[in-house]
Amino acid sequence: MISLLMEYQNHLADLEQAIKIKATSIQGFDLLRSIPGIGDKLASSILAEIGDISSFPHAKKRVAFAGIDPSVFSSGKFAATKNRITKRGSSRLRRALYLAVLCGIRGAVRNESIRNFYDKKRLEGKPHRVALIACTNKLLHIIFAMLKKSVYHRPS
Repeated sequence: MISLLMEYQNHLADLEQAIKIKATSIQGFDLLRSIPGIGDKLASSILAEIGDISSFPHAKKRVAFAGIDPSVFSSGKFAATKNRITKRGSSRLRRALYLAVLCGIRGAVRNESIRNFYDKKRLEGKPHRVALIACTNKLLHIIFAMLKKSVYHRPS
């Protein structure tokens, strides 16, 4: 069993190295890695799920593609006050962005702009997960602008 486990670990390390080599050839990989909290694995998975940046003209459409846009329930004069995210888009992209926000807020290398936005939302009275989804939405807007303009992340 131990030799089988060691063989699997070696195979996994080889796969991770192959993914890193392939990802470095993708345009935008280094741009995403410049964001604090996003490493090799998250950058490659985000780029794989986003695809061609020019396929969506606005960041809001990319947010809808990720499924982190708020759903709207209204009928006549009624408008719901508790709106959840739609979750109709890519679950892999949603998960990768959520992990990037968690790493940026709690990790050793903090993303100060996302952390400040998170603190602002918490001071407004938003629950933890609602603030995290708002940060995820903001991070996707930042990523969209960075990839569209081909600029590296500047810490604020």
